[in-house]
Amino acid sequence: MMVEDRRNSLLNRREIRAVFRGEAGKLKRTDATGKIADQLNIDKKNIIPISLKCETGKTDIHATFYVYDDPEEAKKQLPRYRLLRTLPKEERKKLLGDEKAAKLKAKQAAAAEKGGGAAGGKK
Repeated sequence: MMVEDRRNSLLNRREIRAVFRGEAGKLKRTDATGKIADQLNIDKKNIIPISLKCETGKTDIHATFYVYDDPEEAKKQLPRYRLLRTLPKEERKKLLGDEKAAKLKAKQAAAAEKGGGAAGGKK
């Protein structure tokens, strides 16, 4: 159920607040994003879930979403972890693993270059 839909022209995005009745403990971020996308007829990739909060003893979820027209705007404005949260778990794990491996290779190459250059200077 939609509560508020504001246009933030300064940051070039829509800010949506919604309440999901009786969904506490059952609703995941991706499912909530899907429900909002279906309701507004928007592509799920343009919706970033910001917060899903429950109150103690209540079964309602109060949610905030940002909807960007251009995903590049979202990359500029939001921290990287917010964007990673929108990816499925397997995809996120693979992306982080690939980045970690590339960083390790670069570190090893730098260490080998540094070690090789020092040994060559001593001879």
